[in-house]
Formats: sequence, structure tokens, C-alpha cells
Amino acid sequence: MRTATAPTPLHILTLTPFFPFVANPVYGTYVSEPVACFGEFGLRSTVIGVSPLHHARRLPAASAPAQWMRYPSRPGNAGLTTAGLFLYWRLLRFVSALHRRNPIDVIHAHGSLPCGQAAMLLAKRFGVPFVVTIHGLDVFNACFEPGTSGADRRAQVSSQVYRHAASVICISHAVESILKSGMADPISSCVIYNGADPSVFFPEEAPPPDRVPTVLMVGNLLQIKGHETVFKAIAQLTGTVTGRVTDRVTDKLTEKVTDKVTPRFQSLRCTVIGEGPDRARLEGVAQSLGIADRVSFLGRQDRPAVARAMRESTIFALPSRYEGLGCVYLEAMASAKPVIACEGQGIAEIIRHGQNGWLIPVDGVQEMADALCQLLGSADLRAQIGAAARQTILEGLTVSDQARHLADLYRAVKQTARQP
Repeated sequence: MRTATAPTPLHILTLTPFFPFVANPVYGTYVSEPVACFGEFGLRSTVIGVSPLHHARRLPAASAPAQWMRYPSRPGNAGLTTAGLFLYWRLLRFVSALHRRNPIDVIHAHGSLPCGQAAMLLAKRFGVPFVVTIHGLDVFNACFEPGTSGADRRAQVSSQVYRHAASVICISHAVESILKSGMADPISSCVIYNGADPSVFFPEEAPPPDRVPTVLMVGNLLQIKGHETVFKAIAQLTGTVTGRVTDRVTDKLTEKVTDKVTPRFQSLRCTVIGEGPDRARLEGVAQSLGIADRVSFLGRQDRPAVARAMRESTIFALPSRYEGLGCVYLEAMASAKPVIACEGQGIAEIIRHGQNGWLIPVDGVQEMADALCQLLGSADLRAQIGAAARQTILEGLTVSDQARHLADLYRAVKQTARQP
């Protein structure tokens, strides 16, 4: 009697610049965490992390095994146009040997440049399909920075990658909409949301009743993240804004301190986790608003520390102006925290305002103050929204869910590639 044999696991080659390494073990966890789940869904994985030669050498993190390889590239965004070609030639010998030993079924590139371009060339060379994930709203690599040139050329190369991909994976419908509107011809695309790990990000069982109320922000310290919106709202609630803010700092903050300023907000604190070029400016904003003693800048933290900070916070807020989705929102939701985010961003596809989170307009200082006032003023409302938020994650937005959707896509892509 013949016994059924299990199907041979698909071998997935992942090419990514985003992956944890020794010097930054939290970098690219939105790639590494679902990859770690691949075995559950019958996938074998090889990960090649890539970085340009002008960056410091990256050593693989023990928690996220990868083969790190460096490639020549012009520094800055201008070098992106040709970086994929250089990366292809750098990878060719290694991937050839890998493919002989352990045939590759699908190549998954993260970002169109440089990994997508290199994957496109490798896929043609070895006759295997490739997919590419777009991780943000800058779909065509415009690289919105002063003095950045070559955007048209980068858009042309990115479009070529998307046309040749078996599927373009978008982290939200907002990203997919930009992709489709920018392509001259129809392409194959899908939306696979990122996920959170509910075993790492979970609610605190018995928070102490006398804990100081804290607003937590986690993310790179960049102007687009909207940290100052939270700072200005806190200054308004605590009454420190009156007579202490210059026009340069306030921007659109014209509201006067209202009857929202009550003793219950006088102990309010704010914790900021993350590093970036805007740190000095944000510290200056906090100082000018008179809330420097309320704001703690903790810099970059490891995953356990971030998870602990989320459990111990009262509210998570990140009013980002430019966000494809934002894993930190999902992680805060998994931690059963009320999340405040902005309308019109990718996360607005997940958050139902007033039910499992809170949405405000971009740069909405008054709306942020109102949201904080309502949420800080009602433990029942926070608990209700937080419980619904975690349930949202458990019902389809875990890293295991993300890995399962990827596995389904890989199999569909492989099956299509087999057809004549």
C-alpha cells in the first residue's frame, strides 16, 4: 500500500535591505517576523540582506538569520537608478550556486529599487517567477528630499519592475491605489497587510491604579511622523502653551487653552521611542512649548522594551502625515491600547473611528487634544477600544496571518509559472 508523501516545500529566496542585523536588531522586523513563520506553511527560506558598499558592514542577528551581501552603488538616492544592476551582478554567482543546490521556486524582493530590479534580472536568468513588495507610499521612488534628482528615471525603472513581476504586493489599498494610478498598463497586484505578533505585544494583566498617564509614540524621528502635533496638544491640555510659544513653533496652533485644562492632566507624560534626524528639532519644540519635563526621548529600543512600553502606556499616538500602513499601530492595537492615527493613511483601512481606534485629520492639533481629553478622561472607553483593537489583530492581522497570505500567493505564482 502506497503512503502519501508530503509536498516538497517551496523554496523562497528573499532579497531585502530591510532585515535585523547586530547593530540594529529591530530594523525590518516587518520582513523578518513573517519569514520566521514560513515553516508553518510549508516554505523553505533563504534570506539575502543587501546593503551598499558605502554603508558599514552588517552582521546577521542571531534572531534573524540572513546572508548579508554588499554591492557597489553611488551614495544617496541618485544611485538607486543603477543600484539594481550592480546588485544583480554581485548576487549572480551566489544565487547560481544556491539554485543548483536547492532550486528556487519564487524570488521575493522588498522594494523595487534595488532589490526588485535585481530580482527581475535573476528571475529571467533562472526562469523563476518573482514578486515585489512596496512598503510605503513612495511607490515610484520619487524620494521626496530637497535636491534629489533622477526621479523620472527611477519611476521608469520601478514601473518596469512592476510590469515584469508575477505580483506586486502592497501593504495597503492606499499603496495599491497609487501603484495602479501611476501605471500605464494593468498589472497584477494584491494587498497583504503587515501583521503584529500577539505573543510579543499583549495587554498588561493588572496595571497599577496609580500609574502616571502616558502618551507613547514609536517611530523614526522625522517631520512626517507628526510628533509635534502630540506635543502641541499636550501643551494645550496642561496649560503650558499660554505665552510661551513663538510663531515659528506654533505653525497652525492658534487655539487658546480651554476648560480642558484641569488638574487631572497635570501629571500627563509623553514617551518617545525612536531615532532620526529630527530629534534636536523636536527637543526644541518640547522646550519651547514648556513641556520638556514631560517628554522623555528614549532613542532606539529593542523589541522587548518597545512591547513593555506599549503595555505600560495609556494611549498610543502617531499622527503621521505619510504612512503606507505602520506596523507600530498594529503592535499597539495588539497590546490593547487605544491608537490615535491620521485619516487618509493606510492605517485608516484598519481603524474604525471610535470603535477600535481613533482617527484625526493630518496636523489636527485641536482634534488630537480632543481625542486625548476624551480617552484620558474615561478608563472604560480606553478599555473598550483597546479590547476591540486587539480582537482586530487576532482576527486576521497577526504575523502568522501575513505569512499564510504570502504562502498562498507564492503557490499561486508558482502554479501559474508552470502553465504553458
